[in-house]
Amino acid sequence: MARTCYEARVAAVLAARQPKSFVTSREPELAIELGGIPGDRHYGLFRKADSRQSFYPRGTLIANRRQISIVSAEECDLIAGAMGIPEVRPEWLGANLLLEGYPQLTSLPVGSRLLFPEACGLIGEGENPPCKGPGKEIAEALQLPDLAGRFVKAAKHRRGIVCSVEREGRIREGDTVRIFLP
Repeated sequence: MARTCYEARVAAVLAARQPKSFVTSREPELAIELGGIPGDRHYGLFRKADSRQSFYPRGTLIANRRQISIVSAEECDLIAGAMGIPEVRPEWLGANLLLEGYPQLTSLPVGSRLLFPEACGLIGEGENPPCKGPGKEIAEALQLPDLAGRFVKAAKHRRGIVCSVEREGRIREGDTVRIFLP
C-alpha cells in the first residue's frame, strides 16, 4: 500500500538555548538526538506534566512528546494578517523549524512522519495550541502592547505542531523534508 507523501523545505532551524526563555535563535544546522536538540530548553526523553496533561498530577514525570516545535511560513503569514502586523517570526513562537511549502502543517494528523535527508526522523504528536506567551513576545518585539491579547485567537489551528524524535540525525536550513501521513 502506497503512503501519501508531501515535501516541504526547511526555511530556518532554531533552538531555545536560554533556559528561562522559550524564544529561539536561528542556527545553520541542528544535531538531533533521541532526546531532541542538545542544549535546547525542550531537550529530554522525559518532562514534567503541566496544565496540558490534567489527568496526571502536575510535576509527574512523563514521556516528552514536545521535543521539537515546527511552524509553517504560510501559517505564520496568516497569523500576522489576522493580527494586522507585517510578520510573525518563528523565533517569537519558540519554533525549532520553519517549513515552507506545506501550508496546512497544523492539520497534520498525529503519527505523521517527517523525514530529513541526513537520517533524522520526527513523529508528529499533534497541534501546538496557542498560548499567551508568544503574544506577549510579539507585542514586546513590535513595541505594541495591545497585540498580546490577539495572538491566541489569530493562531488557533495555525500554531504548528510538536514532534518527538524517532531517529537521530541532522537538520539544515534548505533541506527538503518528506512528510508521510499515517
